[in-house]
Amino acid sequence: MPKSPKRILAARILAVMADAVQIGILPLFAPGAASPVNDVLDIFVGIALILLVGWHWVFVPTFLAELVPGLDLVPTWTAAVFFATRSGATATATATIDPALPAAVGSPGALSNRPRVPSTSGGRAADGGKEGSG
Repeated sequence: MPKSPKRILAARILAVMADAVQIGILPLFAPGAASPVNDVLDIFVGIALILLVGWHWVFVPTFLAELVPGLDLVPTWTAAVFFATRSGATATATATIDPALPAAVGSPGALSNRPRVPSTSGGRAADGGKEGSG
């Protein structure tokens, strides 16, 4: 699934809002009472981010960090989304391949048909440095 600029923006907004709720609102409640709400929020955010920008390995340590008490006070979702989408929207790439290249590389004599390159052994030729004389 290509990452469109709209999906990246939506994922970044969702991550910032989730971290703002976890840092600003949920700590106001008792840690034990808000914990299930916090966990449900993390599960929702993780699934939503994967649906928006696709799977990225950085979501795994982020989700695990969110489960550790106290670490959810760090904007981990925001950092993860910005890391996962740092290259921006992906454009559809088209590769141009020279039609002669696969045939030349795959043929048995491909290396022996190369043009000869003059030796660069200190400017001396094989005939004792008297190249071109006589």
